[in-house]
Amino acid sequence: MVLTSTLPAPHSPDASIDAKEANHFGKMAAEWWDPKGSSAMLHKLNPPRLAYIRAAIDRHWDGDDTSFTPLAGKRALDVGCGAGLLAEPLARLGANVTGVDAAAENVAVAAAHAAQASLDIDYRAGSAEAVDGEFDLVTCLEVIEHVAAPTRFVAGLAARLAPGGLLVMSTPNRTPLSRLAMIGVAEGFGLIPRGTHDWHRFLTPDELTALLKEAGLTVTDVSGLGFSPARGFALSQSTALDYFVTAVRGQPSS
Repeated sequence: MVLTSTLPAPHSPDASIDAKEANHFGKMAAEWWDPKGSSAMLHKLNPPRLAYIRAAIDRHWDGDDTSFTPLAGKRALDVGCGAGLLAEPLARLGANVTGVDAAAENVAVAAAHAAQASLDIDYRAGSAEAVDGEFDLVTCLEVIEHVAAPTRFVAGLAARLAPGGLLVMSTPNRTPLSRLAMIGVAEGFGLIPRGTHDWHRFLTPDELTALLKEAGLTVTDVSGLGFSPARGFALSQSTALDYFVTAVRGQPSS
């Protein structure tokens, strides 16, 4: 797929893609797997977000937390997969993984890296709306703040979720702390590339919960992601900086 500098038509499968955002992240593709490159922050985020996802998987499917492959036999879709920092661990957890990203450059790097690691991951350029089929697990981490149409985007995620499936999302909260930390400090001091975030596009937990409810899903958990100089990024009771959400279709099982 060739990305252009204009947004897709309002009713096209990729209408939630913001081409400017896709181009921004596509320029980072070559450094995505460099833990000291422009995506260094994502490498630091990966351990706590994988811990959260693993706990959500075990809780949702009443799994064995000692199993190495809790997703064996399940289909997983990682939306906004970048170069595969999350898709690859999901594959190692046993899932049949599809990764989709708006930037074709990221998809190319992801596919090459997975091949080097002997991982069979189906990578595609585009959006969740353009992917066919249903998935047991849908993940979408640090993505919704970059899309053109959040309501349509969430509806696309919900449409890909199989009955009994699990959706896991994360995104920055729209608070004074997130503006200071992510834009004033992280972008101001070159920890992440300038222009990565637009604070006004951040969603609060209540706003994201409302979008998920509108899409026919029920939120089952909201947990914070915090940062401290001593610990780095870690799961937190505070959602002031960033937060995770898990959701299921309809009412959760008792």
